[in-house]
Amino acid sequence: MKLINVTMIAAAMLMAVCSQIKAEENMKNVLNEKQQCMAAIACLEAKGDIDGLTVAINAGFDAGLTVSEIKEALSQLYAYTGFPRSLNALGTLQSVVNSRRQQGKACEEGKDADPMAEGYDALKQGTEVQTKLSGKPFTYDFAPATDYYLKAHLFGDIFARNNLTHAERELVTVSALSGLQGVEPQLQSHVSGARNMGLKDDEIRSIPATLAARVGEVEAWRAAKAIAAVFGEPFDEGKPVEQMMFPKGDFNSAYAQYFIGNSYLAPLSQGKVPVSNVTFEPRCRNNWHIHHKGIQMLICVGGTGWYQEWGKDARMLKPGDVVEIPEGVKHWHGATKDSWFQHVTFTVAEEGASNEWLEPVTDEEYDKL
Repeated sequence: MKLINVTMIAAAMLMAVCSQIKAEENMKNVLNEKQQCMAAIACLEAKGDIDGLTVAINAGFDAGLTVSEIKEALSQLYAYTGFPRSLNALGTLQSVVNSRRQQGKACEEGKDADPMAEGYDALKQGTEVQTKLSGKPFTYDFAPATDYYLKAHLFGDIFARNNLTHAERELVTVSALSGLQGVEPQLQSHVSGARNMGLKDDEIRSIPATLAARVGEVEAWRAAKAIAAVFGEPFDEGKPVEQMMFPKGDFNSAYAQYFIGNSYLAPLSQGKVPVSNVTFEPRCRNNWHIHHKGIQMLICVGGTGWYQEWGKDARMLKPGDVVEIPEGVKHWHGATKDSWFQHVTFTVAEEGASNEWLEPVTDEEYDKL
């Protein structure tokens, strides 16, 4: 089989990738540096990303956030992300504080919340706060104890602490919920609540841009989708980021039977060596398959993905990675569970080349990665 120099083609394609100019954001990010840092801290806490959280907390201190403000945000989030992640994040904050003080870096303690007034009624105050946030009275009749906890503890005891404003608390909550899967109704509710508690529309619209820059594309996509729903604005369901490197293309209906999840195909060039961009939604992957009489090239251009050959460990793929798939090797590729993924692909083949599609990559196999 006579093949053209695939290394040269890969290099040329990488140069094309590098030459792409990312489109400007449709809207300027109006959140100030402290707000952006707080949004990133909240989202990373929700994800349980301790390494990223350490970086974000350091950036927050450099921007002027205080220990009290960050501690308050992470403490509040136990009600939304659970005690384990809240406590782990508080431990990370403590480590960063100790490290910065040893290095002589700025780390202002800040003012703690004022004590509650004598006779403070947490249930009464929390009911008022919850009503304002929701835009109407709300009672969870199905679980009266939970209704009490929400009113008296979350919106009473916690929201009454005045070292964060109610608008700041909703910025924290929206950002954190954007880091979680499966909480779309709550995320939309708190986008609406952020408006009711005084966060400006332009500030709310800036949350996705902040998360895209400081956390990840999927988290930004979740936030943008919820904001569009609350604001009654159009939203491209299949587009996880403001602007993809290459066109997403149309639903890959011709090969849908060989994929778990949705993929999209955008032809980039025709000719002897057709080149296409393939976009995978989170968790989407193709079946195990074999290319006969041809070598396939994958050039990763967006998000994170997986590539695995039969009998070998899976390899995580990031933008700039190049995979050369030998003829006759059983393999699969697709997106990671929490990221969209794009790769440019082409095949150098001789006459009679074909694809042999095999069994799916099961959830059990995939979830072990």
